[in-house]
Amino acid sequence: MFCSMKISQQIRSEHGGGSTAVPSGYDAEALAGMAAKSEEFAAQGNRVYLPLAD
Repeated sequence: MFCSMKISQQIRSEHGGGSTAVPSGYDAEALAGMAAKSEEFAAQGNRVYLPLAD
């Protein structure tokens, strides 16, 4: 019988929950990148859909 919950649990136990699998230096780099993209998004007017360019 197929059980996606069991498969998910097996993956977590074999490969970790995610937070411990990522080196701490990467976390700081990812946060800095997300902050830069946030500033870029705000500078463009916080609009998700931009007008099409001709």
